[in-house]
This record gives sequence, structure tokens and C-alpha cells, in this order.
Amino acid sequence: MIRGKTAPSFMDLALKTAENAGKSGEVPIGCVVVRNFEVIATAGNRTLTDHDPTGHAEIIALREAAKKIGSERLVDCDLYVTLEPCTMCAGAISFARIRRLYYGAADPKGGAVESGVRFFASPTCHHAPEVYSAVGESESAKLLREFFRERR
Repeated sequence: MIRGKTAPSFMDLALKTAENAGKSGEVPIGCVVVRNFEVIATAGNRTLTDHDPTGHAEIIALREAAKKIGSERLVDCDLYVTLEPCTMCAGAISFARIRRLYYGAADPKGGAVESGVRFFASPTCHHAPEVYSAVGESESAKLLREFFRERR
């Protein structure tokens, strides 16, 4: 367990997790769930590895965190992710009642927090976390650019 870390160092862990996902051929996105300054879950994308369209880093980390604390409600947890969550992940973050969301790079095409549908601003959204964008933005964007450049 990692204790006494700050927002940048939690995002550093998310970035390292994203980097590892990229090395395994996945889109390099990493996620960390934190409770009381303790990391309780980390995950990188696993859509290809698991043959699972829901295998986004956020979904996997939320599942792991919920199992660890024994509740589907993560009300006192914060989530750090390297890319702006999509609609599916924003919905899961809302249903999990995540307290704060920190994300790195914006995703104008697939993001659903401050881009696209702006899920948390929707009147049908049950819970909206505090949102902090652009945390580790340049590092997150660089990982993604390099990953896709190598594949083209």
C-alpha cells in the first residue's frame, strides 16, 4: 500500500500503469483508486487482453476497489486516470459515488466529462464527483501520441 502520497504522485502511478498497459499492446490508459491517501486499486486498459469491450482501466479499478472495501459505494474514494473518461466510465464513476475525479489528457472524441456529452452535468446523473482536469496532462497526452504514432 502506498501512503502519504499527493495528487501528482497518484497520477504518476496511473501514468506508470498506463505505460505498462501500452507495453502489452493495450491503449495506454492507467487508473488508480485512492482511499484515505492509500492506493486500493490500480488498473490499465485490458480490452484486448480480456476480449472485453468494458475492460477500460476505470471499470477494472472500480471493480477491484469495490471488492477490496466490500461495497459498491466508493463514497470516500478518489479516482486518478490518465485520459478523460468515456460515457461508460463516467456512468460507473457516478454509480460508485466517487468523491473526486482527477484526469490527465482531455479526449475531445470520446470523453464524456468536459467533452462530448458532459455526463456529470446531465440532469439524469445521480452523482457528480468533484472534477480536476489536466493533472499530468502533458505526460498522459505524450504516452497516447507515441502509442498511436508507433501503430500508424
